[in-house]
Amino acid sequence: MGRLIGCLVLSFILYGAAFGFVLERPLSTGLLDLEMAQKAARLATLPPPKLVILAGSNGPYSHSCAVISGMLRMPCENAGIAVGIGLDDVFARYARFLRPGDVVYMPMELRQYAMTRRDYAAGVDGAILLRYDKSLLLTMPVDRIVAALFCCDLEDMIESVAEMAVLRPAGLSPVRILASEYDAAGDRINTPLAKADVALLRAARRIEPDAAEIGAGYGTVLIGRFVEDETRRGVIVVGGLPTDIDTVDLPPATIAQIARIFRRRGAKFLILPNHSQYPIADFYDSEDHLAQPCQYFHSVLVAEGLAIMLGRHAVRPSATITALAATCPRTQAISAARWPAIRAQASDSSSSNSSVSLRIMVPPSSSASTIVTARR
Repeated sequence: MGRLIGCLVLSFILYGAAFGFVLERPLSTGLLDLEMAQKAARLATLPPPKLVILAGSNGPYSHSCAVISGMLRMPCENAGIAVGIGLDDVFARYARFLRPGDVVYMPMELRQYAMTRRDYAAGVDGAILLRYDKSLLLTMPVDRIVAALFCCDLEDMIESVAEMAVLRPAGLSPVRILASEYDAAGDRINTPLAKADVALLRAARRIEPDAAEIGAGYGTVLIGRFVEDETRRGVIVVGGLPTDIDTVDLPPATIAQIARIFRRRGAKFLILPNHSQYPIADFYDSEDHLAQPCQYFHSVLVAEGLAIMLGRHAVRPSATITALAATCPRTQAISAARWPAIRAQASDSSSSNSSVSLRIMVPPSSSASTIVTARR
């Protein structure tokens, strides 16, 4: 019995040493950790008041800090990271860089609200925390720590060895990979319409959580806690809806449930006229991922909505941005005169915190992000 116990202890020590200090997956989980580290490093350098976009992958794919920052004249970081990375992890990394007067826009994916504690235990970021961020892991609840300690198996070991072995011989660099995919503000940039995978989009089958699942989700608890903490500190939090295909049903009860999460905690909530839904031709490879011209189009509307809420003047987007946004298929469904009219209507209503056009909802007492698996 003693020998068996000794073998078990030795096995656990070897396992912990391997996955905690030696083995890594630089082209998958390591790339995600590097992406979050880069976003946090940039946030640390931005002067207040700054704008931070927090969401799943719909953040960097469907929103452009380059557009919104230019229109609002605010420094901006697109801190969205793929769904599947725990929100406790994300919030802990970024909250320390937020200051009173900063603006956090949160068009969270519906699945992020409905995730359970069990989902967090199985999340890919357990392996990331164990390998790269042990100090952050130790601040988390016991069940998260235990889940991270048992995050990996033989398949993960094989893939780690394979990624480590191929990295240098193939001349691959995680830093260069991210630089080819994201700009200096965290926006996704390599998503042209010409390379959109519409067939993949049409083949996708999914069931979005309903209002009850969102209300009961562990993700909702974490989001609500974050919103409450930050608004108490003087950070301006604005909730929003994620981008989605316009054939997907988004019941009023679901929208109302999401809005309550923010409004009950002193935050604001922005609803665009189209509920952030666009034709399937506007997307790149997922319902959360607009192709770049449509990313620009959507970001112009978001910037104008935020300007109304924040009492800021939204300047016109540059000619380059306007020209690229005009190539989004969505603009073909809106006459050449209609899109400027929408912008003008939003600008004309900037004297109030609500408008028919943008359906902005503000709390009565107001003062002012693809599911990731271990296989990226």
